Amino acid sequence: KKAAPRWVCQACGMVTSGWFGKCPSCDAWNSIESELAPPSPGERPVGASSVVASTDAQTQVDSQPRRPCGMNEVDRVLGGGLVPGSVVLLGGPPGIGKSTLLLQASVGLARRAGVVLYASGEESIAQVASRCARLAASHKNLLLMAEQRIEEVLAQASDRIKPGPNQSPLGAVIVDSV
Repeated sequence: KKAAPRWVCQACGMVTSGWFGKCPSCDAWNSIESELAPPSPGERPVGASSVVASTDAQTQVDSQPRRPCGMNEVDRVLGGGLVPGSVVLLGGPPGIGKSTLLLQASVGLARRAGVVLYASGEESIAQVASRCARLAASHKNLLLMAEQRIEEVLAQASDRIKPGPNQSPLGAVIVDSV
């Protein structure tokens, strides 16, 4: 959950719904500034993380089961496959084949790890489906989505985490250039 900004008068401390040139409470000019709202009691602040010894962290990573995508070189780079709950960032120049590689890895994961939600922020579902057909990379567990808003991608993924009676659980989410 992202911390929402709030507007606070630096002269009197009044919290407002937005920026004002003049504070409605104390009439001070240009004293209202944006601040991040403090976390609620018990809420973990955005960006906060636990501190552990590097050896303990490595032991935690090594003990996690891996989900191979079936592409030997990708799995090798990932230490044997994806660690559930992890995030992997793939970067490179435009046109180098990142989307093609992600789609091929997605199909491999769909075959091995269950349902994969593939969200494309730059191409339509028809374009991604066409690439699937060209690569022979289709599978019933590969769900395609064309969406640029990460909130909507996360909402769809969240709906799949606790599947209904006729749905398989979500195994991975691939976000391509959102």
